[in-house]
Amino acid sequence: MKRGTTNLSARQRLAFSAGGLLVLGLLWAAGIGILGQDLAMARLFSPGQALPSLVHLVLDNQLTVHALVSLKRVAVGLFWALFVGIPLGLAIGLSRRLESSTTGAFQFLRMVSPLSWMPIAVMLFGVGDAPIYFLLSFAAVWPIILNTSAGVRQLDTRWLMLARSLSATRGEILRKIILPGAMGHILTGLRLAIGIVWIILVPCEMLGVSSGLGYFILDTRDRLAYSELMAVIVLIGALGFALDATAQRLHRHWTRSR
Repeated sequence: MKRGTTNLSARQRLAFSAGGLLVLGLLWAAGIGILGQDLAMARLFSPGQALPSLVHLVLDNQLTVHALVSLKRVAVGLFWALFVGIPLGLAIGLSRRLESSTTGAFQFLRMVSPLSWMPIAVMLFGVGDAPIYFLLSFAAVWPIILNTSAGVRQLDTRWLMLARSLSATRGEILRKIILPGAMGHILTGLRLAIGIVWIILVPCEMLGVSSGLGYFILDTRDRLAYSELMAVIVLIGALGFALDATAQRLHRHWTRSR
């Protein structure tokens, strides 16, 4: 007997998502309440301290500037990852020889933590945004390459044969068949890349820059402003949630339109 599936409406999905976030907030408050009995400093991390600090920082534009700088770095890193990853993924998906010759090297590089390249990136590019762009692009390019190549390989070869029989040029085949057919996988790779980039962004912004959410976390730690530190963590989670939801929405829109 097959298990039935239920399609939830957008309103129901939103309600369930809000309910999950509410449960998370209650667990946060309960955990702080338990720890606060034995550790006075734990109260500084409570929702009652963090949320007012978050509102104050946003209204004063102290945190907004850092958030915008971080989002800019994410956008630049994803741009270069897409710029490099999509053509490479298309080439690998279309050529079995290229796939066989690059799989080992790519898997080796993919398994090296991007954060382990931090000292080398600083030595090569100096202190500033350049090493951060490199690290974010390096981390994001692999899911884009792998998903793009997988999207090309799953294409029905009869489409390509039909296009060639109609004397379609390589450019027309690429634009009309290959890219649209693989776009769903490319968007999946983009969503995975966003998650990876957002996770490693904070430690990357501890490379000596003077702005960004990672820098602000170090600053709050040095000032012993623990309620502001927790506020930044909440903002990082909220922005990451919004970025992932946007990527998911793009993928869903593309799938429905196709």
